[in-house]
Parts: sequence; C-alpha cells; structure tokens
Amino acid sequence: MQPRKLERETFVKRERQMKNTASLVRGLLIVAAASLVVAHASDFMAVYARVDRVVLEPNASSPEAIQIWGVFSLAKPDDRNDYLPAARGYLYLKLADAKEAARKEWADLQSVAGTGQIVAFGNRHEGKIHLRKPDDRPTNPDQYTVSIGLTRVRGNTQYPPVRALLDQRE
Repeated sequence: MQPRKLERETFVKRERQMKNTASLVRGLLIVAAASLVVAHASDFMAVYARVDRVVLEPNASSPEAIQIWGVFSLAKPDDRNDYLPAARGYLYLKLADAKEAARKEWADLQSVAGTGQIVAFGNRHEGKIHLRKPDDRPTNPDQYTVSIGLTRVRGNTQYPPVRALLDQRE
C-alpha cells in the first residue's frame, strides 16, 4: 500500500506544480498585454509621416528651414493619446535648439523621402506643428524640436496613426 500512497503524493505534488506554473504564465501574459496597451497610451511622438520629398532652405549645405512633403498623422492638440486623421500636405519647420542634431534628422528625412517608409519624429508636448495644404505659401515656419530622433516604423502597422498613413491613397 505504501508505494501507491507515495505515487499518489507524487502525482498531487506534480499537479500542484503544473497549476502553479500555469497560473504564473497566465499572470505574465496579462502583465505583458497590459504593458503593450500602456505603450500605445503613452506615445509622445508629434508626427508620423510617409515622406514624399524634402526641400531645404535656403540651401542644402546650411539649411535653416525645411519643407517636408507627404502624408502625415499629427498628434491631436491637447490630447496625449490620439492623432488627427492622416492628411496630405507639407510641414514647414525652422531650426530652434540643437541645430546640428536637427540637421542630421533632416538628412535622415531626405534619405527616406520617396521610399514609402513610415517615420516618426518630434515630441507632442513640445511646440505645435500644423499641416499646410499643398497650395499654401510657405510663411511663418513652426519650430522643429529635436526629441529622440527620427524613428523608422518597422513593426506595428496596425497602430492607428501608422495604419492611416499606409491606407492613404496617392
């Protein structure tokens, strides 16, 4: 009888271990899923863009302003979580602080122009950027602020501002 009792105890211990492991895995999955939701809720990017072309002013060797033409999803003003609908036009921006870092980002923007690559830049909490219509004259540029740099979007194409850019027709 003792071998059966020992088998039964061993079986019960293994069953408990399996249940504990399953509970731990479920808990970790819940935490991981919650962190993904939080990551999207705290998106601080000012602009998601599909850049068609870039114009540097007054010249490419020492630019002071930039026109970025393409399709944009801009951060919704006074809303830390949402973006305006994707729209075609251009951004007109001038150098502010960190001029050399900004010029490097502008060179990166030139390198993705016309490729269809989605990029993100700026900080939604620093300054205001507004989208200009294609027939608007370039006057009174907005401030270009350097944040974490230009980010190429390679992953989550279902994220609403990115999806909106991908769905935007020519």
